Amino acid sequence: MPDNAVTTDQDLGSLSQSQLIVRGFMRHRLALIGFYVLLLLYMVAIFAGFVAPYTSEWRDLDHAYCPPQLVRFSFSNGLHVYAHKRHVDPITFQKNYVEDREDVIPLGFMVRGELYKFWGLVKTERHFFGVNRQRYEGNGTPTFYILGADRYGRDLFSRMVHGSRISLSVGLIGIAFTFFLGMTVGGISGYMGGAVDNFIQRCIEIINAFPQLPLWLALGAAMPTDWPPLRTYFAITIVLSLLNWTGLARVVRGKILSLREEDYAMAARLLGASHGRVLFRHLLPGFASHIIVALTLSIPGMILGETSLSFLGLGLRPPVVSWGVMLQDCMDVKAVTFYPWLMMPVFFIVLTVLCFNFLGDGLRDAADPYSTR
Repeated sequence: MPDNAVTTDQDLGSLSQSQLIVRGFMRHRLALIGFYVLLLLYMVAIFAGFVAPYTSEWRDLDHAYCPPQLVRFSFSNGLHVYAHKRHVDPITFQKNYVEDREDVIPLGFMVRGELYKFWGLVKTERHFFGVNRQRYEGNGTPTFYILGADRYGRDLFSRMVHGSRISLSVGLIGIAFTFFLGMTVGGISGYMGGAVDNFIQRCIEIINAFPQLPLWLALGAAMPTDWPPLRTYFAITIVLSLLNWTGLARVVRGKILSLREEDYAMAARLLGASHGRVLFRHLLPGFASHIIVALTLSIPGMILGETSLSFLGLGLRPPVVSWGVMLQDCMDVKAVTFYPWLMMPVFFIVLTVLCFNFLGDGLRDAADPYSTR
């Protein structure tokens, strides 16, 4: 065996399990891309008020269904867009927009815009990117729609940025409930065995026997319509969690069944450790990497569940802003035909789900002890 191979084996032997997982993950390119894209999306969600050019409810009815404006650059005007003027066809009465090359709207970074409260605490007017009103020489209030506007003249990009806070956080909060139920119920089932295991497994099979989509719709329709948005949001999160913990519970049960007779578990019991300590202190941490992978791969299901319920009007409702709520405007086929930019939230949903899947695949390969690192 060459000397460099021996050195490599010795280096790998000195690494801990977590270091081996990190090393394997860093070599998975798609997982790294997914991780960095998700990091960017969550940073945008955290600083939504700063990143979005407008607030979520800002509107300009004179620019309803305004198409996306192309950002241009010139040495004389810098970053800018041309204003869109609405034109109504005198015969068909169809509304369309034309660029006014004489009305230049300057853009800039760290500009003053709509007043908002950063995380509901600090009032500020600074936005990362938007219209530079100090340099605007035209009449009226300049408007900028990088991804177009909806039927009320609201900026689609700003609403998607604000909606990302709910659409992205529902997966993380739902995973917390899934983690608690899956770890607790699955651990007890695998550790106790016998009649307890049989009862828990039959209950899991009954839950899995229900078709999830109709059950989601039924539970979503059962929520009172007069509930405040925050209560509805948490109710949706709990509903999604109650339907997604069974898979993790079965994974945990299978691992516990194979580990409960190991020497270190027997030694802990002989030394007087309680059943709870053996289970939660010695057995469950032994396959924490597999649990992380299972949770990561279940987050997209949470996001798609919230989007589906909100799209059908059985989840979150206006004035709450989420990607699913925004897609309610796409239920009209004519609106999508004439204004295809209303489908932009679909792109971010697909991107988020793909990135979570790439991340989960990378973690799974890195946590596999038989994979080549």
